[in-house]
Formats: sequence, C-alpha cells, structure tokens
Amino acid sequence: MTKVSELIFQGLPYAYNALEPHIDAMTMEIHHSRHHKAYFDNLQAAVKDTDMAGMEFTELLRNISKFPVAVRNNGGGHYNHELFWNIMSAQGGGEPQGELASAIARDFGSFADFREKFSNAAKTRFGSGWAWLCVLPGGKLEVCSTPNQDNPLMDVSECKGQPILGLDVWEHAYYLKYQNKRPDYVSAFWNLVDWNRVGSNFKQAI
Repeated sequence: MTKVSELIFQGLPYAYNALEPHIDAMTMEIHHSRHHKAYFDNLQAAVKDTDMAGMEFTELLRNISKFPVAVRNNGGGHYNHELFWNIMSAQGGGEPQGELASAIARDFGSFADFREKFSNAAKTRFGSGWAWLCVLPGGKLEVCSTPNQDNPLMDVSECKGQPILGLDVWEHAYYLKYQNKRPDYVSAFWNLVDWNRVGSNFKQAI
C-alpha cells in the first residue's frame, strides 16, 4: 500500500506518439507532462506536513469528504490519470477475453451493449469528467460517470466501486485533434483499450 507522500510521478508506458492517429503526440505530451504533473505536484503541496501525507492513497480517496477540496481535485487527478495511461496501448482494441468477457456478457448482455452504455456515459457527461467501468462489491460490473476529477472510489461519488477502465472527457484530453467532437474521440478510444490490462484490473478487484 502506497502512502500519499510515497507516490511517484511516472513516465508513460509508451512514447507520446504511440497512440497516433487516435490520440496525437502533442495532446499526449501536454496532457501528461503538464496537466497530470500539475495534479501530482499540487497534491503533494496540499498534503505536505499534514497527517494526510502518511495515509494510504486509496484510503484517502475513499474518505475524501473529510479532506480539503484541493486534495480531492488533485488526488483524483493523479489517480485517474495513472489508470487512464495504463489501460491504453498501441496494440489495443478488439474485445476482452476470459473472465472479463464473461462478466461483461453477464452484466450488460453483450460487449456491444456494454460499449454503447460506456460510450453514452462518456458522451453525455456535461462539462469535464470521466466515464468508468467499475466493479461493485460482489463482483458486478457497472458503468457510470463522474464530474471533474472525482472517481468511484470516493465517498462523495454517486457511483461507488473499484475503477478498472476510465476515459478522460476533459477537453484537454482531445481538443487539439477533435475540437468539440467528443463523440469522435470516444469512438477512437476503443482502438486503444488494452483489454489484457483491464482484465488484470478486474481480477484484482474481485
């Protein structure tokens, strides 16, 4: 378990241009090295010399209503982006296999039905936020969305669970390439999803 003070700002697991043509290199570089880095730095500044620095990070998020807004926004920003970078791959796309595929069929009817529900959650989130596939207690899968940098781990979230797949729909995630055409960005995202990684997240969550 990692304490907040022990968190590390890591490089991406691939080059900035690796996800082209679906997400362009400039967007990835700005998104990671400026936006995500700012969330990380601001989180560390907000917890410095406080008891929060010694808390386990996910435990902090689960009790986020007790802590300052700066910790909620920047802690969520760091957690969400760490997940986001790692569920994408240049070799992504296709459909999940194994236990995750079976769970998706069980809880959504089919992969196509799940994809439509997730895409709609991403496209209809008003303003800035995220779409999620998360695991509820008991192992059931659910799709939801959250505003700003909130996520389903947080006690303030309307949907609560363990996130295993997330899509950033803040404009800075797609505007250079897609401008105001968020649906096109959401559609392109499916070419990048690393289902092996999402499947691993699922196994860890159940």
